[in-house]
Amino acid sequence: MPKSKAKAPAETRIQAQNRAVILAAALEVFSAYGYRGATVDQIADKAGLSKPNLLYYFRRKEDIYTAVLEQTLDEWLAPLRVLDANGEPIAELTRYISEKLDMSFAASPASKLFANEVLHGAPHVRPFLQGPLRELVDEKAAVIRRWIMEGKIRAVDPVHFIFAIWAVTQHYADFSVQVESVLGHEAEKERTKKAVLDILLSGLKTSCVSEN
Repeated sequence: MPKSKAKAPAETRIQAQNRAVILAAALEVFSAYGYRGATVDQIADKAGLSKPNLLYYFRRKEDIYTAVLEQTLDEWLAPLRVLDANGEPIAELTRYISEKLDMSFAASPASKLFANEVLHGAPHVRPFLQGPLRELVDEKAAVIRRWIMEGKIRAVDPVHFIFAIWAVTQHYADFSVQVESVLGHEAEKERTKKAVLDILLSGLKTSCVSEN
């Protein structure tokens, strides 16, 4: 009879705090120097930890980099996870798109770091993209498909609609310099939200869906 694997001990509060500090420091270092230019010593120094202490949590620079990218993805996907199949579709999609835009307006360096990873073929996060990300997209595409079947929104390809939301909202993070060059440094965020929501959602509304 095969032996069962021992369950890994739960992470302590201090360990969780240290891991968060390391990932925050790593994001700064990777954003400044890129994956190739960054070093474990730089990350340890930025985190205020010794190199051996840091290596207790992550064995290699690659492990730290992957963890930063996966944490970024996890945060970005949080608003999509709570898309409620039992909610009113336009209200649910409005909330989701608005939250994605708020994340983009924050202009996190993680966005550009992730975009660069994808442009290079996503070698470090492909398992995440093909696993948890794909499963979440399939789950939420089914929600949108259900709304269509119930006549609550017009027919649209659910997966490509999700892609369209990502493409439009991420533009304001990844191409913030371009946006500011056209609109000015103090681009009106609420006006931007209204424009994006009108563009993405106006084609979904049926005659029985409120225009508010």
